[in-house]
Amino acid sequence: MCPSPGGPSAPRPTGWRLWVLGARPRTLPAAMAPVLVGTAAAVGAAGTAAGPAGIIWWRFACALIVALSVQVGTNYANDYSDGRRGTDDPGERVGPPRLVGNGLVEPARVRSAMLVSFAVTLLAGAPLVLFVDWRLALVGVAAVAAGWFYTGGPRPYGYAGLGELFVFVFFGLVATLGSTWVQSEQLPAVAWLAAVAMGALSTAMLVVNNLRDIAGDARAGKVTLAVRMGDRATRVLYVALLLVAFLLLPAMVAA
Repeated sequence: MCPSPGGPSAPRPTGWRLWVLGARPRTLPAAMAPVLVGTAAAVGAAGTAAGPAGIIWWRFACALIVALSVQVGTNYANDYSDGRRGTDDPGERVGPPRLVGNGLVEPARVRSAMLVSFAVTLLAGAPLVLFVDWRLALVGVAAVAAGWFYTGGPRPYGYAGLGELFVFVFFGLVATLGSTWVQSEQLPAVAWLAAVAMGALSTAMLVVNNLRDIAGDARAGKVTLAVRMGDRATRVLYVALLLVAFLLLPAMVAA
C-alpha cells in the first residue's frame, strides 16, 4: 500500500467514498489471488467435481465472496480497533487516512460495517458448508475470529508480533487450499506448494506495511514483528519471503 497524505491539507472524502477508503480496495487483489490460484490448482492437477477441465462456478463465486468479505471485514475491524486504541494517530502515522483515527466516521458505524462484512462472509460460505463440506464452517468462523482479534479484543495478536503468522496461515494456506478443496475435494501437491507461495506473498505485503509503520507503531505500543526485528532485519525478511514465493515456481510446474 503506497503512502498517501493524510494531514489537514489532504482532500476530505465524503459519502460512499469514505466506505471505499475504509475497505482499502488496494488490499483486495491479495484476497482474490489465493482463490484464483487454488481454483487453478484444482483444475490443473486433479480436475473438479464438474470434470477434469471444468470449474464449478457457484463454488468459485462463493469462495471469492468469502475471501473478499473477510478481507474487507478485517480492514474495517483494524480501522475500528486501532482508531479506538489511538494507534492511528493522524499526526504521526504514514499512509492513507483512517476512518476512526482521522475522525471521518463514528466508531460505531465502522464497527457496523465490519459486522455486515463478516455476515456476508458467513452467508456466502453457507452453501459451501451445506453442499461441499461441513468442516468449512469451522474454517469460516476461525477466519472471522482471526480478522477481529488481529487488532481487536483485550490481547490482539497483531500487537504481539504474530500478525505475519496468521496472515500466512489464513491468507495463504487456508485461502488457497480451501479454494482447491471446494472445487475438487482433494489437496494435490501443487496446491500445497501454491499455498505456501501465496502465504509468502501475502505475508510480504504485511511485512512491508509494518516496515513503513515501525516508528509510529513503536510509539503507540504496537509491538509488530517489524518493531521487534528492527528496520534492517525486516527488510531481509521481506526479500526472503519474495524469494520463497518465486523459488517455488519450478516445483509447482514439476508437480
